[in-house]
Amino acid sequence: MSTPFDVLIIGAGISGIGMACHLQRESPGSRFAIIDRRSRIGGTWDLFRYPGVRSDSDMFTFGYSFRPWHAFKVLADGESIRNYLTDTAREYGVEPHIRFNRKVLRAEFSTASSLWTVITHDEASGHEERIQSRVLVNCTGYYNYDRGHDPDFPGQETFKGQRIHPQFWPENLDYAGKRVVVIGSGATAMTVVPAMAEAAAKVTMVQRSPTYVFSIPGTDKIAKAMTRVMPKKWAFALTRARNLALLRLMYFGSLRYPEMAKKLYIGSVRKALGEQADMRNWTPRYKPWDERLCAIPDGDLFAAIKSGRADVVTAGIERFTERGVKLDDGREIPADIIVTASGLDVRVFGNIEVTVDGQRIEPAKRLTYKATLLEGVPNCAWIVGYINAPWTLKADIAARYICRLVNHLKASGSSRFVAVAPPGEIADDTIFGGLKSNYVKRAAATLPRQGRSGPWRVEHDYRRDKPILLEAPVDDGVLQFVPALAVSGDPATAARTAAAA
Repeated sequence: MSTPFDVLIIGAGISGIGMACHLQRESPGSRFAIIDRRSRIGGTWDLFRYPGVRSDSDMFTFGYSFRPWHAFKVLADGESIRNYLTDTAREYGVEPHIRFNRKVLRAEFSTASSLWTVITHDEASGHEERIQSRVLVNCTGYYNYDRGHDPDFPGQETFKGQRIHPQFWPENLDYAGKRVVVIGSGATAMTVVPAMAEAAAKVTMVQRSPTYVFSIPGTDKIAKAMTRVMPKKWAFALTRARNLALLRLMYFGSLRYPEMAKKLYIGSVRKALGEQADMRNWTPRYKPWDERLCAIPDGDLFAAIKSGRADVVTAGIERFTERGVKLDDGREIPADIIVTASGLDVRVFGNIEVTVDGQRIEPAKRLTYKATLLEGVPNCAWIVGYINAPWTLKADIAARYICRLVNHLKASGSSRFVAVAPPGEIADDTIFGGLKSNYVKRAAATLPRQGRSGPWRVEHDYRRDKPILLEAPVDDGVLQFVPALAVSGDPATAARTAAAA
């Protein structure tokens, strides 16, 4: 092990690259490194390769605040987003700090030395590496990269065609002229269906229950027009502010007036598909924002359905057959390819084993402090985005807050920080409690808990979080700071000194 880093970032996706750029901007001189299991920048946007893969948030708010999105396409494709991340890393000098092909096995914190030791496996050479750092920032997202949620359908072994999960799309898959069944009703399914329908003989989306869906313009013509009369930087800043206001209005308006919102969303679908549409396929059983809404650019899904190249069926799946899927209403949908767009396998901390002084940390028994630090875990941050707004909004302000923490450690001569919650603060819910999606329900037993008040409660509210993270004092009387100890490099001496302190 070489000299410890000031900050070690796990993950070179949108959160990790953003974190590193903020360090370069706001904590110059901090020694940092990024480790990532993949062989290039991108995270989610390098992993997902399915047809039509794109953002499900508008890029003016999904892009970084310090480096605005550079085009007028509202929902960008995956490769464009990955290129944006790579260009951003290059512009801010982050690339040389990235160590690729490192799978993190364990992260161990010692209070004696106030250091994290991260043990990685180099998947290229097979060697094990130990990296030390004062502060650890987990930017691995919230789902399992090794597997997606893939239900065990009865009879699946009898199906003679190809079965594919979108998380592991085969390269150069030929689906031209073939019959495709897509199982699911979320953003992935609604992206795959119109994309595959361009070449497939027929694409049928089979959903157990409908999802709220609405169409948005594929290109922001207003932003484009503004660039003709003002600098592009101003136009993009105004567009970002406008979209933030619209997002807030949609979310909180839907919560306050659910029946009105429901009529608006369903009415827009009826208008797009025409009076002949079977609205049972587009009328969810739940209130808006009990689950995330699905945005589709220029109504591409509706266009594919109206053309006859795609359709939607609402029913449960009884079993797979040799030729396709049999539904619980007796119908059989023929298929050459079945795509199981059935959701994510949610995992906290990227399946990394985390210990403090040899004691394993169980996130499900802990709160989060300002939705960024894990209670009782020293010098550790976890960047996780919003459930009701673009991921990067939260990642941006969380990264800036972590920079403030790092700077405070240096300025105050502290060796570590730790958030300790008062008794009785844990509520009977998780940090994603406002969301009732199946992937959240499946993971409820593993997620950090929701707090009852103050910095322990996760509100998923950008307007509220921004001043709390960026303006409130770092040393607020709740977060505890431990002075640095003059210890030798000998672990036994360090331990005795820490105990005496």
